[in-house]
Amino acid sequence: MTKIGFLSFGHWRDVPGSKVRSGREALVQAIDLAVAAEEAGVDGAYFRVHHFAPQQAAPFPLLSAIAARTSRIEIGTGVIDMRYENPLYMAEEAGAADLISGGRLQLGVSRGSPETALAGYRQFGYVPDPTDENGGDMARAHTAVFRRAIAGEPMADADPRMTGVAGSLPVFPLSDGLGDRIWWGAGTRATAEWTAEQGMNLMSSTLLTEDTGVPFDQLQAEQISRFRTTWADMGWERTPRVSVSRSIIPIIDDESRHYFGVRAQVEGQDQVGHLDGGLARFGRSYIGSPEELVTEFAADRAVRAADTVLVTVPNQLGVDFNARLLAAVKDVFAEVDAAPVPA
Repeated sequence: MTKIGFLSFGHWRDVPGSKVRSGREALVQAIDLAVAAEEAGVDGAYFRVHHFAPQQAAPFPLLSAIAARTSRIEIGTGVIDMRYENPLYMAEEAGAADLISGGRLQLGVSRGSPETALAGYRQFGYVPDPTDENGGDMARAHTAVFRRAIAGEPMADADPRMTGVAGSLPVFPLSDGLGDRIWWGAGTRATAEWTAEQGMNLMSSTLLTEDTGVPFDQLQAEQISRFRTTWADMGWERTPRVSVSRSIIPIIDDESRHYFGVRAQVEGQDQVGHLDGGLARFGRSYIGSPEELVTEFAADRAVRAADTVLVTVPNQLGVDFNARLLAAVKDVFAEVDAAPVPA
């Protein structure tokens, strides 16, 4: 069965029509939506991490609060920009959040998406090598240290005056199994292959920073296929997980029709544009009746190849609207899972 999670950007804005007008409301409503999603049978609560913007930026307090209010739902990120992170401090925060949740933490990490600040990670104290133009190498280096730390590898020399012995120390707390629940947000087919080489799960978004002229779902399905082939070639013992994101709005009542009925006519196809100096393909929005959505997702090659679908939610419409949306999406995928998989 396909796991269904929601992915919230955590927007807030004090404007007419917004039901999320402050940072506090964004955080409190995120917790309430996770609780409502768990009650509706949804499998995951994921949050985008974006700095220097009125969105969620500090995931671990939020995820820990959700963990304390829920018992089953996975909690995670999509994604943490590792250019901004102190990997050892992040390891401590992640270990604590995972222990509070009882092992439900699923961390999506990556180089990050285009941001509002110019090289904002420099203001956090992280300056890449001059040859590392966008900080991608620095993000991968931070990720490698983080993964070593959560695996319990020694990170500092012990002070014999305090410990009574010589040796090395790991960071604490450690949470068994967390290393198997790290996902890399891959924007290309080649990056997906690198992700498999590293032994991380694959998280693929609603855009790919390349274009071959084929529909988005086919390009993303090829990305997933390359990931799985490389994973098998590496000989990793565990089965990896793969998630894809989709913008999904079931038209189920007057409110959803009011907000999104007209948009279905203009957002129902892929878009191709320029991003980070090259072509990128943006996946379409899926807006329609539940019956129409079942037909469309049954034919979506990437959705059928993934084990997890993250639904990007319009969080500024409030908890009740999004809880109804997620319950409807869950019902849609119950029927999609029963449909034949495309050849």
